[in-house]
Amino acid sequence: MSERVTWEELPTELRTAVEEHTGKVLSAEQVSKGLNSPAAFIITTAGNGRLFFKGVRLDDPEGVMATRAEESLNRTVAGVSPWIRHRFEMAGWYCLAFIHVDGRHVDFSPGTKDLGPVAFTLNWMARRFTVLSLARADYRPPMLAERFTGFLSEKEAVLLDGTNILHTDTNPHNIMVPGVGNNAYVVDWAMPAVGPAWVDMANTAVRLMEADQPDEDALAWLGGFDAWKTADPRAVKAYVDATCRQWSARVGEQAASHSNRRFSVLLEYPRTEPRAARSRGLRDT
Repeated sequence: MSERVTWEELPTELRTAVEEHTGKVLSAEQVSKGLNSPAAFIITTAGNGRLFFKGVRLDDPEGVMATRAEESLNRTVAGVSPWIRHRFEMAGWYCLAFIHVDGRHVDFSPGTKDLGPVAFTLNWMARRFTVLSLARADYRPPMLAERFTGFLSEKEAVLLDGTNILHTDTNPHNIMVPGVGNNAYVVDWAMPAVGPAWVDMANTAVRLMEADQPDEDALAWLGGFDAWKTADPRAVKAYVDATCRQWSARVGEQAASHSNRRFSVLLEYPRTEPRAARSRGLRDT
């Protein structure tokens, strides 16, 4: 994670430019969890109210690439992700200011009431976010298989072809639940890819296991999605195997063992009948 900076540590030129667009910044609350951006704040402004402000240094190529991806996709994923109100590229920084989501991070722990809104939003994404919606965009996310170069055979890579725009990082810090409504917001589209719709759903089921949901409950919830029910088991295996190979190579077999075990749960066939999902009201919407 990048070292965080305070609002006052940002260049004066940048802070002045922000206030020219938003009105005076009345307060800047530093956001410390779930982000890789060194600048991350909830700013309260005289002209635009509350905004979520994030930024990376221009000499950080990976951070700049991720931020450009998020900016380029914003119009496409609007409604699920908050709108960008302002962008700033100056004084060595590249920053975005989003409309602030008035809500909290999702709860994935046992007994949570948040899984219905999450299921609603993931189904919405599966139906609406496809490459066809990128017709007017100047950016196309990479194919999912490209993320696993060196960890997939050619045959496995073909199995991961798809047309859906994927978030790929549905951890609890990237999902916000508003105070009212039956939906959730998915934020931080810095790691998008194009592939099968079931990938974001499967990744979220793994996150449920990380939050101590029993394996069978996570699979039951996952079984409520049509995209998962119709997934090619060979494609699921290719995805799980590539994910486990890559993570083991990155951190070592022992350190990767817990994460790899959770991903391997996705290989359990036949898929669990989603009775638990139905009992919690997690129907397809």
